[in-house]
Amino acid sequence: MRTISSCRPPGLRGWVWAATLALAGCASTAIDVNFDHARTVSEQHLGARPRWLTSDEARRDARLQVDALLTQPLSGDDAVRIALAYSPALQSLLFQQAEASAQATQSARMPNPVFTFERLVRRAGGETEIDIGRMISFSVFDLLMWPARQRLADLQQQQARLRLSGDVVQAATRARQAWVRAVAAGQSLRYAEQVNTAADAGAELARRMQAAGNFSRLQRAREQAYSAQAVAQLARARQAAQSAREELVRVLGLDDTQAAALQLPQRLPDLPVMARDEASVAQVALDQRLDLRLARAELDALARQRGLTRVTSVVNGLHVAGVRNSETGEAPQKGYELEFELPIFDAGDAARAGSQARYMAALNRTAQLAVEASSQVRESYGSYRTAYDVARHYRDEIVPLQKTIAEENLLRYNGMLIGVFELLADTREQIGTVMQAIDAQRDFWLADAALQSALIGRPAGSVALESPAAAPAAAGAH
Repeated sequence: MRTISSCRPPGLRGWVWAATLALAGCASTAIDVNFDHARTVSEQHLGARPRWLTSDEARRDARLQVDALLTQPLSGDDAVRIALAYSPALQSLLFQQAEASAQATQSARMPNPVFTFERLVRRAGGETEIDIGRMISFSVFDLLMWPARQRLADLQQQQARLRLSGDVVQAATRARQAWVRAVAAGQSLRYAEQVNTAADAGAELARRMQAAGNFSRLQRAREQAYSAQAVAQLARARQAAQSAREELVRVLGLDDTQAAALQLPQRLPDLPVMARDEASVAQVALDQRLDLRLARAELDALARQRGLTRVTSVVNGLHVAGVRNSETGEAPQKGYELEFELPIFDAGDAARAGSQARYMAALNRTAQLAVEASSQVRESYGSYRTAYDVARHYRDEIVPLQKTIAEENLLRYNGMLIGVFELLADTREQIGTVMQAIDAQRDFWLADAALQSALIGRPAGSVALESPAAAPAAAGAH
């Protein structure tokens, strides 16, 4: 009988098994650490905590909290809380990052030992001989490279943490911007309804005055044309409000019942007293940008891989096994088996060249990303500051002036110095100015959310300041 078995030193065997047991819980621990990091970033910069719904009880609890928030008009902060604690889209990202973290943990583990068993039967001259072989082997090369793989896995875990934090910031930015658009669209819709009411009143009055012989056909047609334009604008405003609301519903992940219960505030928040300072904004971006930190982590990981490639490109496997042969009637034979690859046809030069190329490409990508980050922050701040100045100009200058004009025209109307159509035309212009002010305020809050994202996470892109949507042109003078 022949027996082949491992002859590893007891100390080495015990050390490997102890390390294996220690690594058993590393995957779940790393996943939790990555999520805790993302939660910390979210609490510090967004004021909201993401939740990871890993059980039916957690999902039921999250739904109850969302239903409680939907019993009153939803604020922008509450919209962010729902997106981070309930949205199925974010939950999917959390599980995807958990998978990436588990893969990083798996990459650091040594391959399992290989157990080989063989049973051979030999019959000769009426005698039967049975040879049994047993062998346990492991890779010495993987054992020697284990510390380097551990360091590489740690870098991969850091990448997973930064990606997850970036995903959380991006989800919060989308939720806040969707909320801003939905509230602004609803506010514009209410003013469009006022424009339509004023236009209907003017068209009805013009019809009656023409019937009484006090209005020409041309004058009545002008009022009717304005009323028709107001109807078209109201239809567009209703569609815009519905689209913005549905976008918010999708971002928050609300079902049909929750979407029906969703209430929005009547108006956007007031502008802050002061705008952010550009110098402090630029410094925060350089210190906190998650994409810059992720690029540096990826560069470090490639540097580690480059070092491993220098070794593995020449020798990519070294296996050792203890052997003990025993056969019936014969003295046992003891020894060992050594297996490794001979670098004859492939010397590893292509693998090393590829590793060097990947590292240099990542190095240049990191340098370019630093340039783009500074430029994106400046662009985002420019949009933010312009939107703030325009919105404040509407609030402090244009709207008060239009209000003064309206008050003076009302006094003139009461003094019979102007007619009702001149007063209606002034009312239309005032409502149009207010709608433009709403658009300016909306652009500011969109730019504010985009700037916040550019400072700490992936840039959301600068907000294009749209031309203000005016009310339909008033009818000509009569």
